[in-house]
Amino acid sequence: METVVFGSTDGEVFSVGPSRMRLLAQSPAHPIAITDNTVPPGFAGPLRHRHTMMTDIFYVLEGELAFRIGDEQQVVGPGGFVLVPPGVVHTFSNPGASVARFLNIYHPSGNEHYLVEVSERAATGRSTSPEEMAEIASRYDFEFEFEPRPQP
Repeated sequence: METVVFGSTDGEVFSVGPSRMRLLAQSPAHPIAITDNTVPPGFAGPLRHRHTMMTDIFYVLEGELAFRIGDEQQVVGPGGFVLVPPGVVHTFSNPGASVARFLNIYHPSGNEHYLVEVSERAATGRSTSPEEMAEIASRYDFEFEFEPRPQP
């Protein structure tokens, strides 16, 4: 593994509309991946999901993020920390009135490639069906937890 040193603007950056992700460390050279993320007010977040192997870690730098972890909901502000173990269904959003910025740490690394692939698709305007999204996600230890549909 090699040493990585980035200045405040270094690293690959992916933007989709007002959302931005900067890769700070990523596989295959590193056992963890770290992204610096900025999401706008009203950001709905990803669908509820789980990871089989990966621990999903969040550290809020600015604004607030609302987390739904299992059946629990919690809002975390600057300096707040959330660690979601493998197998736990979760999501996050920014329901607030200001931008939220956070570090997302993935252990082991790999999930950042899902985010890059999705960002690249969105940047080119390619629409993706839910089935295609689920197939892409499945390659990166990202399994959607679809809400049960009401029975007629």
